[in-house]
Amino acid sequence: MKVAIVGAGLTGSLLACFLARRGLTVTLYERRPDPRVAQVERGRSINLAISERGLDALRRIDLVDEVMADALPMKGRMIHPVAGPLDFQAYSASGDRAINSISRGVLNNALLSAASAAPGVSVEFEHRLVELDSAAGQMVFATPSGKVSVAADVVLGADGAGSAVREQLLAEGIVAENVDFLDYGYKELWIPAASGEFALDPGALHIWPRGTSMMIALPNPDRSFTCTLFWPAGSFDALTSTTAIEEHFRVNYPDLLPLAPDLVDDYLNNPVGVLGTVHTLPWQAHGRTALLGDAAHAIVPFYGQGANCAFEDVVELDRCLDDTGGSWARALPLFEARRRENTEAIAEMALANFVEMRDKVASPVFRLQKRVEHLLERLLPGTYVSRYELVSFSTTPYAEVQRRVQRQHQLLGAGALAVAGALLSLVRARKRR
Repeated sequence: MKVAIVGAGLTGSLLACFLARRGLTVTLYERRPDPRVAQVERGRSINLAISERGLDALRRIDLVDEVMADALPMKGRMIHPVAGPLDFQAYSASGDRAINSISRGVLNNALLSAASAAPGVSVEFEHRLVELDSAAGQMVFATPSGKVSVAADVVLGADGAGSAVREQLLAEGIVAENVDFLDYGYKELWIPAASGEFALDPGALHIWPRGTSMMIALPNPDRSFTCTLFWPAGSFDALTSTTAIEEHFRVNYPDLLPLAPDLVDDYLNNPVGVLGTVHTLPWQAHGRTALLGDAAHAIVPFYGQGANCAFEDVVELDRCLDDTGGSWARALPLFEARRRENTEAIAEMALANFVEMRDKVASPVFRLQKRVEHLLERLLPGTYVSRYELVSFSTTPYAEVQRRVQRQHQLLGAGALAVAGALLSLVRARKRR
């Protein structure tokens, strides 16, 4: 059994590790040069927040300690207002649970090295997929030496939101796609270490919420921070001079300028990325060709679940192979049937969390709601659990998270009405006396 995985990024490399345990012959095909020796494209890192779903996948192949050695735990959000003190908001009611900041490149390199070392796995770099016969498992790759033809029993597209495998399936008329682009772009900035120390608290994900826009910053092991601006489409083009850039940040992000000496250079030279949600139907064809991770269902990054969701895809596909006795023809449709509602659910929650991070986290009402939510979690342990806890600190299926949170809100609403009714009856009884 020969398996071809197109894409040696996070999902493809992790998948190769899982499949190697099954004694399969796996070849990873990557369009880029080896990222472990190639220079990283400027302004394209976007740090990742690895939480329980991602950690669960890494534990299953005994990689969690190695991969997470340089990760930095973040126990909450640090809100940076335009004026006034910083505001720390813990992620969990106990205050001790954390999501983990890790460089995409560092994580990718660790997984790729693990995959390369696994028995039966080989990696071909600078192989860009240009043709695919999904029924026959025939592929053609463009390489620096010319085109090469390859055949495999199973072809798995793990090549990201701009998937070449999905493009080929579209051309064959096998799948349909809908890409909902967010009317926002992103640009990265950088805060270096200050005298060898973190310039900001490394135990938090930092947010500068500004209503229609925002910036976030995640810590790095070298004590720097990677910052990401999320601004409405076209906004980046409005600032073209050093004076205009510095004035804008002085007014809207006043605490950033002293910390980011290369801000103007980063702003002028780092690219603007696009954000969107990918919906694909179906994810598989002929029981031998399939999409997973961002290639099937890319989401916006505002719940920190993109990599976690993709890693969970790998775990679920592995489980489906167990449940079908290793039959790919049965496992691939089963995988899609089990995962689709969950990936749709996290796509919805990620979009909703963007509004929360951008508009609500600085609101006194929001802060009060969070305090009440954490109080309920402490008073009703295991009975009331917040959406954030369920998404980030459990492996509860995303769709079940949505249903559970809805039930909790309905019960709370009913309880509030009952209390209000009892108070009203008490007031009326006292008046009659």
